[in-house]
Amino acid sequence: MACVAVTWARPESTYTDKWDNINVDEILESNRLLKGYVDCLLGKGRCTPDGKALKETLPDALEHECVKCTGKQKSGADKVIRHLVSKRPDLWKELAVKYDPDNIYQARYEDKIDAVKGSA
Repeated sequence: MACVAVTWARPESTYTDKWDNINVDEILESNRLLKGYVDCLLGKGRCTPDGKALKETLPDALEHECVKCTGKQKSGADKVIRHLVSKRPDLWKELAVKYDPDNIYQARYEDKIDAVKGSA
């Protein structure tokens, strides 16, 4: 779930910054909005255009450690991960099952995830 700061892949060096100004806090503070994005990512619900872009970009961002993410996207992704791990572990687990079934990415970021869990 590393890139909720919704991105759209293109062949250049970074994802488009079209969605860099999305209000991540607003999404995280709204159960309805957050659940909508999660349901989209899990294939359980309809996707908004930005949700669709995130769903298409997320596997690449996870695999390549968000190397194409802009600074704002990395910051947003960090905020989302912290929120999900500490306040919505149920959603974090569902996303992990879908996007990290072999525990590759969680193992890669274990120290960061554990730090969030420890401060929760």
